[in-house]
Amino acid sequence: MIKIGLNLLAIAHFGFHRDEFLHLVLADHLDWGYKEVPPFIALLAKITISIFGNSVFAARIFPTIAGGFIIWFTGQITVELGGKRFAVALACLALIFSPAFAASDYLFQPVVFDQLWWVLAVWLLVKYCNTSSVKYLYFLGMAVGVGMLTKYSMAFFTFSLLFGILISKQRKMLFNRHILGGALVALLIWLPNIIWQFQHHLPVFTHMSTLQKEQLDYIQPFDYIKQELMVNGIALFVWLTGFIFLLFSFRLHKFQFLAIAFVLIFTFLLVMHGKSYYLFGAYPMLFAAGGFGFERWLKASGYTIRGLTIALFTIPNLILLPLVLPIFSLNQTLAIFRYMHDHTTAFRFAVTWEDHKEHATTQDYADMLGWDEMAAKVDSAWKTLTPEQQKHTQIYADNYGEAGALHHYDKQYNLPEVISLNSSFTLWAPDNLDGEYIIYVDDQGGGNINSFKSALESYRKIGEVENPLAREKGTAVFILVHPKKGLTDRYSKELARKRLE
Repeated sequence: MIKIGLNLLAIAHFGFHRDEFLHLVLADHLDWGYKEVPPFIALLAKITISIFGNSVFAARIFPTIAGGFIIWFTGQITVELGGKRFAVALACLALIFSPAFAASDYLFQPVVFDQLWWVLAVWLLVKYCNTSSVKYLYFLGMAVGVGMLTKYSMAFFTFSLLFGILISKQRKMLFNRHILGGALVALLIWLPNIIWQFQHHLPVFTHMSTLQKEQLDYIQPFDYIKQELMVNGIALFVWLTGFIFLLFSFRLHKFQFLAIAFVLIFTFLLVMHGKSYYLFGAYPMLFAAGGFGFERWLKASGYTIRGLTIALFTIPNLILLPLVLPIFSLNQTLAIFRYMHDHTTAFRFAVTWEDHKEHATTQDYADMLGWDEMAAKVDSAWKTLTPEQQKHTQIYADNYGEAGALHHYDKQYNLPEVISLNSSFTLWAPDNLDGEYIIYVDDQGGGNINSFKSALESYRKIGEVENPLAREKGTAVFILVHPKKGLTDRYSKELARKRLE
């Protein structure tokens, strides 16, 4: 309830995140796959909008519930490892107030659900170790299958667990026909997405290649290690203790494969220049073991020492909470940012974006700002056109955040459906860009127009996003008048190319 309560304080503050717009758009285009994500998030978006509506609060209900289940399963893993009440309390509270999980478990995106399937898979494996009941292997297959429909990183974690078991003393677990039965269940659940991938020329590999070139190659091994040591704040000492206990404790020797799996997935992401949050789903099992470890160390201590231990590994992280979870208003949050900037150098980590530069706020917060302003400027452009001109007008946006925001606001402003050749918008883009007028959202503030202005009769700027805190600051809105064949040909070629990726 503490986890859910914290999320409820935060989920209605600021606005939609860039990625949330994309995932919510998928509700109107249900399919077995998309350019960058499997289909689970699309189905969840459809359920969310149908039942709860399309507000920011509504979009974050399911992530909040999933975040609560992550904590609950962490407690269950702790119990299966042999932990009692103190171990459960320490593991769960340390996880609740960890900056990593506070930041990633409230937005409507696959990350929180991916974490849920990881922790559920671990719980099922641990239950099987303790009971030898084969039903848990089939449930595990279901969890892995749904996990693959949520985020493909589930495959990396699954193979890490399997290799961890194979090189541990628990390898006999793999010599069981029910393991194959569970694998078959996983494959059958995942199969529709596999078929979709082949039908669409395996876009998952194109997406991964693009991600590698544009973002991941900038992540250096030392930076990755440093981030993993920092993302959980003071709770580092809880999960690190858990890792050591899983490796060396006699009482946890049959669960040693969990520590080996962590080493394998950590090493894989290090070599592949993975983002820090890719590993988050592997931490709950270490927190569970850490709770058990501290309980063993403090078994002869009284309530006071145990209470102080819990306080030590949770209260310091409360200071960081506003930096990763918008529990306060924007102005209050900015005041906290200014104070932290003036008093600690560690704060720089929080405001360093993917471009490796420091900014006024975190990248996630910046990705929640400026969208309403951009949509209002598009509406202003729309209203400068006569009713007859509007009949022959299209709207085009450069990136999925802009396109997703306009899709969200199109009913409010009565705008035509937005077109984009970025991300999954390519899948349902029209075959032709044939409007006599195009309202164009240029994410380079007009820089992109220079490459095709010769294919226009004329163009005029309506305005740009002025919010200094928004990541979209400078994004400009133009009206393109009477595009020529050169622009339409360019669009058609780009569309054909991206549909083959």
